[in-house]
Amino acid sequence: MTTPKKPEASTAPATQAGVGHHAFLVAAGIFLSRIAGLVRDRIFAHYFGITYVADAFKAALRIPNTLQNLFGEGVLSASFIPVYAKLLAQKDRDEAGRVAGAIFSLLALITSVLVLVGVLATPYIIDIIAFGFKGETRRLAIQLVRILFPGVGLLVMSAWCLGILNSHGKFFLSYVSPVIWNAAFIVAMLTFGRRADMAHLAVYTAWGSVIGSGLQFLVQLPIVLRLAPELRIFFKSITDNVRVVIKNFVPVFISRGVLQLSAYIDGLLASLLPVGGVSALANAQTLYTLPVSLFGMSISAAELPAMSSALGTDEEVATKLRQRIAASTKRIGFFVVPSAVGFIALGDVITATIYQTGKFTHADAVYVWGILAGSGIGLVASTVGRLYSSAYYALRDTRTPVRFAVLRVFLTTVLGYFCSRPLPVLLHVAPGWGAAGLTASAGLAGWVEFLLLRGGMNSKIGRTEFPSAYFARLWVSAVIAASVAWGIKLGVHPHRPLLAGVVILVPYGAAYLGCTAMLGVDQAGGLVRRLLKR
Repeated sequence: MTTPKKPEASTAPATQAGVGHHAFLVAAGIFLSRIAGLVRDRIFAHYFGITYVADAFKAALRIPNTLQNLFGEGVLSASFIPVYAKLLAQKDRDEAGRVAGAIFSLLALITSVLVLVGVLATPYIIDIIAFGFKGETRRLAIQLVRILFPGVGLLVMSAWCLGILNSHGKFFLSYVSPVIWNAAFIVAMLTFGRRADMAHLAVYTAWGSVIGSGLQFLVQLPIVLRLAPELRIFFKSITDNVRVVIKNFVPVFISRGVLQLSAYIDGLLASLLPVGGVSALANAQTLYTLPVSLFGMSISAAELPAMSSALGTDEEVATKLRQRIAASTKRIGFFVVPSAVGFIALGDVITATIYQTGKFTHADAVYVWGILAGSGIGLVASTVGRLYSSAYYALRDTRTPVRFAVLRVFLTTVLGYFCSRPLPVLLHVAPGWGAAGLTASAGLAGWVEFLLLRGGMNSKIGRTEFPSAYFARLWVSAVIAASVAWGIKLGVHPHRPLLAGVVILVPYGAAYLGCTAMLGVDQAGGLVRRLLKR
């Protein structure tokens, strides 16, 4: 693609406002679903703590989620939305309906077969992904996986709905629908929590998860059918556009598979740690993915249809992509930088606020903090990297991200093994702290992947400027705000975690907003003006 000589200074305001509005809707939906997820995890921690049952359940839940991630949201967004959105932009709604129906049919067939095979092969799968599990932990994990597997197909169909809804500019419903899944999960725990032992409660909760998966799909389906009346589930032949989706699907599937391999390796190494390593890592990952989803995913998801719909010459498309990447990088950074600093400096407060109840103790919160702090190292790279991946997918280049993902997994594996196994011995710390080494090594590998993604995109569309001075102001503001929060923390009693969280974290956010506004950060100034108007 030819590099433009004189890129425009800014994107059209209407276009940026539209993407900003869509990103807000995605973020709002994700926020509500994540809040529901945190409530779910808090209740889960209350009943299960960091025990062998919690380890078994977290590992069991990860297996079906792997298939969901492979066939679901991320892969469909990268392969299906660019084709479907461009057909809508070209006013070819009949072909768009045929493409959507064909993809639905293929997904239904593939996931049905995989669910059946998965249920039958569960013992072998457990031995592969968590060979550190023995005895009752292994038996319970097998039972839970067999219950959870049927929900996978329903969640994949939910991801298909998301692709349709996002392409039509309906972002909120698709991202808020997991609230229903979380609600079913929570209802199961609250209903049986006082009358069943932990192992049986885990089984009832797994069934609640399956019911929630069905409800999550059904709540989106009527809107999908209304938006796409030309939808044709049954098709006589595979069109060229369907072939393009399938062609793009394969490398993205491989890329997702590589990332899932990384998660599998982390889980495998965690299963070799003392009891509690798997569930503590899962708790930290839940908190870590909150800003990734809220800010990285929301903006990237809103940008993908817009980028994919860009029409014009190569030079015009390249200019639009550079402008979108530059503007959205600032949006992401404004929220993600304080999240990373918060994980590193205030992770114990954050963890205790969410999880410390019942069987989950303050010592457990400190343990998860160490793991969460490691996650903070690569948080910025992971979130901004999603934006660059969306740009590749919009250009229908699904192969380049695969190569970089493979390198990332290789680095994560090598560094993860060293940091989780030999390093704790060399440092003379408890073996359980090896879980923190897993997240820290993944963060370092994430930075390598991000730099490669950015370099590759620069060669395609021209140099994309990274706002280094802007990010420096964000980091300085976050460090100052964390210092203020630490001062408050020294005078707050930790035995009331909810109150401590409010007293410490609210001033942290306020101090960050004030510092960024004083340093001239546009996002902060606009937010302060809106708050003052109210």
